[in-house]
Amino acid sequence: MFENLTDRLSHTLRSITGKARLSEDNIKDALRDVRKALLEADVALPVVKTFIDQVRSRALGQQISKALNPGQQFIKIVEAELIATMGQANESLNLAQQPPAVVLMAGLQGAGKTTSVAKLARFLKEREKKKVLVVSADVYRPAAIQQLQTLAGEVEVDFYPSSGDQKPLDIARNAIDHAKKQFFDVLIVDTAGRLHVDEELMTEIKELHAAINPIETLFVIDAMIGQDAVNTAKAFNDALPLTGVILTKADGDARGGAALSVRHITGKPIKFLGVGEKVDALEPFHPDRIASRILGMGDVLSLIEQVERNVDKAKAEKLIKKVTKGQKFDLEDLRDQLQQMQNMGGLTSMLDKLPGLGNVAQLAQTANMNKQFKTMEALINSMTPEERRNPDDLSGSRKRRITAGSGTEIQDLNRLLKQYKQMAKVMGKMKGGGMQKMIRGIGGMMPGAGMPPGGTLPPGFRK
Repeated sequence: MFENLTDRLSHTLRSITGKARLSEDNIKDALRDVRKALLEADVALPVVKTFIDQVRSRALGQQISKALNPGQQFIKIVEAELIATMGQANESLNLAQQPPAVVLMAGLQGAGKTTSVAKLARFLKEREKKKVLVVSADVYRPAAIQQLQTLAGEVEVDFYPSSGDQKPLDIARNAIDHAKKQFFDVLIVDTAGRLHVDEELMTEIKELHAAINPIETLFVIDAMIGQDAVNTAKAFNDALPLTGVILTKADGDARGGAALSVRHITGKPIKFLGVGEKVDALEPFHPDRIASRILGMGDVLSLIEQVERNVDKAKAEKLIKKVTKGQKFDLEDLRDQLQQMQNMGGLTSMLDKLPGLGNVAQLAQTANMNKQFKTMEALINSMTPEERRNPDDLSGSRKRRITAGSGTEIQDLNRLLKQYKQMAKVMGKMKGGGMQKMIRGIGGMMPGAGMPPGGTLPPGFRK
């Protein structure tokens, strides 16, 4: 997400970084480029106008730190205004009421509403330690109820059964009664979507909202539809007292216009980003972190949280002990590392959050690194335990058996073995005090967290 905007802004920020001071002329030139970048990113015109006016006012008013040079000053102002546009801070769900706290999900058909119900249920269950019940009041779309039932089983939360011959109002009321009797903390109600905003849809969902009085009414919107996302959000916001937005398919939107527009147009915060098809692909929306990613500064805090949640610490410690003792790094160790990376959303997801590596993330995606990782894992799984521990001893007949068993080619296996040897060589240097030296070396190569695209800032601007 935001790749196009980041690329355009990086060029603009580079052009102003070398200026001796901020003047009306160079601010005007930079703002013209920023405005064009925002419009090309599908940011709504009223939002662009307000954004540009605010940045111009602050830049000319010199609301800046004396410790920063002109280029850093301008970047800092742009970053602050990006954060202000998107809402300053993450706003979590308000579930502080007598259980069950009812969450109503609204949105158009195809926005990913039912999948978001399951993602949110998993999020609340795993991170908030809530007992969650989900129910589908979508009696129109074929298999909508069955889809939610399947997803509920996948994320291991309770599903309240409903059928297409029931009225949505009755389904929701029955689910609330059941949630009260069974002491559920949260009930998430999935509602019917339409292909476009219409009077019938709005009337039905307004009646449903009035009857069940949810503490949270979340609007689920597809980031890929650009300007239409803002218009749809406004229509729903006029009809319902929305409390927040879930922006789905954010990983597939290279522009990012919806994320920058929705808060300004509706006045309601984006609370979550859907960043993939998997049921764990839901992230709390942090405006400051997103602004940092837009400016090519990465999102190290989110990456750390991702590591904390998904990395198997026991396996990681086992590998560290193994290599520091000088024991051989083998293909079973490599497979563990590939699996850990997949659990974290793949290489692209990780690189995208590291300072200055957004373009590398795009290259990794283009090269389809995640697919290559899966091929490597399939090859390793096709080997015997003995072959994984001693890959140097693989004969021609063994190689043919491994590739046939994994549905791959000999060149895939040879590529894996070459990459393994390179990694094993690196791991061999980590025994004794080599690990600390390696970490120090990596630290020296990493760009500063405050680095804008295409250049390094002095320490005064690094976060």
